[in-house]
Amino acid sequence: MSTDLLPGQRKLPVERLPSSTYVLFLCQAVNLTAAVISVTVAALVGAELAPNPALATLPYGVQFAAVALLTYPAANIMRCFGRKAGFLLGAILLIAAGWLGYYAVSRSSFILLVAAHSLLGGYVAFANYYRFAAVDNLPSTLRSKGLSLVVAGGVLAAVTGPAISIGFQNVAGFAPFSLCYGFLIVLGLISIGLIGIWRPGASLVPSAVRSTRSSIGWTPPVCLAMFASASGYFVMNLLMVQASLVMEAMCVSFTASTFAVQGHVLAMFAPSFFTGALISKVGFRKPLLAGFLLLVAASLLGMWNLGYGAMVVGLVLLGAGWNLSYVGGGALLAANLSDGDRYRFQGINDSVIAICATLGAFAPSILQTTIGWRNTNLLCLCITALGFGLVWSILLKRKTINAR
Repeated sequence: MSTDLLPGQRKLPVERLPSSTYVLFLCQAVNLTAAVISVTVAALVGAELAPNPALATLPYGVQFAAVALLTYPAANIMRCFGRKAGFLLGAILLIAAGWLGYYAVSRSSFILLVAAHSLLGGYVAFANYYRFAAVDNLPSTLRSKGLSLVVAGGVLAAVTGPAISIGFQNVAGFAPFSLCYGFLIVLGLISIGLIGIWRPGASLVPSAVRSTRSSIGWTPPVCLAMFASASGYFVMNLLMVQASLVMEAMCVSFTASTFAVQGHVLAMFAPSFFTGALISKVGFRKPLLAGFLLLVAASLLGMWNLGYGAMVVGLVLLGAGWNLSYVGGGALLAANLSDGDRYRFQGINDSVIAICATLGAFAPSILQTTIGWRNTNLLCLCITALGFGLVWSILLKRKTINAR
């Protein structure tokens, strides 16, 4: 077939993501590898060192509390000193967390373990902005793809995180799991190297089409975007952490429970390779509805069947639902912010997410010892059903208004 253009026709340029986006993809892989190691071992080490079984998930909860406290200050630091300076500071915190975690496990100190996870939370507060750094200066047609690609870095983490956790679980001459924390030092050094070569791209948006509005404000889509990301994160964190406690109570082996977490993490991030393209093609409403529908299905399965097989399938549904709600919410937020709103609303958004994730990290051991696994799923079912209804209502109204 001939590709010659007719007289007067011009070949349209193909829009491609800049190379800096792929560096951030690798940075996110490091970030989420650290997160997978943390979620895989934190509750187990916490249960071993905690003076009370109810405090088993305290280190992981403190980690998310630190994220909640430091997310907005991290946004302000990057606004004043730039993204690169903030990301480098975060990497230093990751190295410190790895060293202190290794020392805490070696000395069987629960207090130091909690401190190590607080430092890890500081790193995460900065690293969570990788996805937004990817959409800085991108045209609107590429933003959902750029954000989605960076989130897809979790696919590498789904492979490396469990492998590191299993490989360094028991090493002769070292306390169990101590080298899992020690490996965070290596990840911090890799992160510094990647950030060193990262060059934020020049703006691909023509100055004539950049937003001249200094503020858009709290519109329904902005509020919905925050709710979608935050509620999805709360439900995901709550059920994921509590599932590890349930599997431990079922005497599931560490290898088998790690396999379940690995399937969950793959389901969380593998869809990101096409979520951005899907949003670009069909808009925000359908992916967000699908995300909440998958979260509903995960909760229903958890209520219906208490078994290892159902747990694995439920975690996969949970991960896929989280992806669509989290990426969809982030893309919806980015699409509804002006340049003047960017840092402030990104900071508020990630602070809300961090608060909900913190609740989801603190609550599992308490809910497991009070209302149990099935009733926890019932609680999550109510939240996700509400999210489905809000997306259906708000984005349907917006679609109708735009059609007029």
